[in-house]
Amino acid sequence: MSHIAVIDYGMGNLHSIAKALEHVAGSAVVSVSSDPDRLRRAGRLVFPGVGAIGDCMQELQRLELDALVREVIRERPVLGICLGMQALLEASDESGGTSCLGLFAGRIRRFDPQLREPGAVRDIRIPHMGWNAVHPAGEHPMWSGIAPGSRFYFVHSYYAPHDSEGVAAYTDYGLRFASALAGPNVFAVQFHPEKSQDAGLRLLQNFVDWDGSESA
Repeated sequence: MSHIAVIDYGMGNLHSIAKALEHVAGSAVVSVSSDPDRLRRAGRLVFPGVGAIGDCMQELQRLELDALVREVIRERPVLGICLGMQALLEASDESGGTSCLGLFAGRIRRFDPQLREPGAVRDIRIPHMGWNAVHPAGEHPMWSGIAPGSRFYFVHSYYAPHDSEGVAAYTDYGLRFASALAGPNVFAVQFHPEKSQDAGLRLLQNFVDWDGSESA
């Protein structure tokens, strides 16, 4: 029986993510754990996160989960969500400047409060909170059954630039930013699929079925 594990390092909507996965996982077992041995035995991992990147990296290192994420991504599918996506890049401007896991080239930036959407009469609000369109940058198994421009739910003040490595989708909010990244065995999203209704559940279903390749 397949096993999907959600990494628990104290910074994520773990209950809602686990429940959403259980809804689409069929016979697969879904668990939440911080035990490295248990996480290594899982067939696929979900790497969530909310809060500040400095706290995220500190807790990952304290629990020795930073090395585990780097290790497991070489072997089996991993889904990063929100802060879990940002942590995969090289560094972030948040928390006074933070070194991250370095699995994708790029640096996380903060939205400029003076940015405006085209035609808008006021500056954008920070955090970027609510529904926004996600535009795939190309074909990928994780987009199966999801129409281009589908809306997903976001909550974040920092973003991955559109020229980051591995961009799999983009979203516009005052500027164009990377709302998904992809590489062998890893797919990561800035939005919250567990809060994104049908499109979010379909993305989680695609993850349950995904073999880690970047082509169908």
